[in-house]
Amino acid sequence: MTDRDPSSSDAGPSPGERSGPASGGRPGGAPAQAVAGAFEDPLIRRIGAGWFGRLLLPGIILQSVLIGGGYATGREIVAYGAKFGAAGWLAIVAIFLGFGVTAFFTFEVARIHRAFDYKTFIKLLIGKGWPAFDLLYASMTVVVIAVMASAAANILQDTLGVPPLAGTAGIVVAVGVLTYHGAAVIEAFKSVGTGLLYGAYLLFAGLVLGARWDRVQEVFATADTSYLPEVTTAAVLGTGIVYVGYNLACYPTTLFTLHRHTTRRESAIGALIAGLLMTVPFALSYLALLAFYPDPEIMGAPVPWLPMLRSVGGPVILGVFGIVMGWTLLETSVGMIHAILDRIDKDLETLDTGPLADVHGLTRLQSGLLG
Repeated sequence: MTDRDPSSSDAGPSPGERSGPASGGRPGGAPAQAVAGAFEDPLIRRIGAGWFGRLLLPGIILQSVLIGGGYATGREIVAYGAKFGAAGWLAIVAIFLGFGVTAFFTFEVARIHRAFDYKTFIKLLIGKGWPAFDLLYASMTVVVIAVMASAAANILQDTLGVPPLAGTAGIVVAVGVLTYHGAAVIEAFKSVGTGLLYGAYLLFAGLVLGARWDRVQEVFATADTSYLPEVTTAAVLGTGIVYVGYNLACYPTTLFTLHRHTTRRESAIGALIAGLLMTVPFALSYLALLAFYPDPEIMGAPVPWLPMLRSVGGPVILGVFGIVMGWTLLETSVGMIHAILDRIDKDLETLDTGPLADVHGLTRLQSGLLG
């Protein structure tokens, strides 16, 4: 295993991005050129350039897909960390290490074998069994998005008064628009979105911890594990490892960003950053939950953040939380659907996809359908 892959190029196009006649596409007319211009905005193109694209972007994509659903609501933080009280930090350590090691493995396999779509990647891991993964991944994507859409719609109704059908429809339209625009816009969207989400979770945790920090200190000072009094260190660490395995399906969603990696060092640094980005919101939520530990109304709530925020904030904060829930669903859905589009795109590489073949950011499937 060499440290540097000579076939890599930091400036090279991603699997979903092509430019120039070498791509095999036909020169487009005025409409194609007009569409192309929308995806060549210098700011959007710079999002993935340089150290940001190599070291931060893979982790941003992973975090944005991971955080949707039970992670964002706090339900998974209870199930895999906070229910253990003062011992829950051990699960967080296991989760961080697991996310980081899995990210490094993913980044290195993709870099060395140039496996930037999940079909190629999974073939390397399970060989002829790849069609089974194909079917399972597509089915899981449909189920995950359906369940999360229903949950997000209910939360939007509870916090903002948005009718469930309208909330779901709005999210579906937004997912369609973003996946239509392709890789470059998705990278920019998720980069901005991750910054906003981190700001929101710092706000939520800050409000709770500012009001109830004394209780958090008491939990640690007394080594309180009263919600599960028979807990063992092995059980806590094992739960953290299970949580990492539970989220393995997130990793194929970042493959399209990994063409920028040229050395093992970049993979290692990128994996460390990814582990941190994926774990920090978990740790913040864990501390916030300890501020109410072992209150069964919080630990047993379907959306633990809602009763926590109701106790320390007003309707504005609840409204912000509702928006954040919708945003996390959007980010998770876009990431999983884009992974499937990239996988289909791999099978269409040899086809002439028409006058939009040279448009940056569009997959071959998209350019073929539109052209």
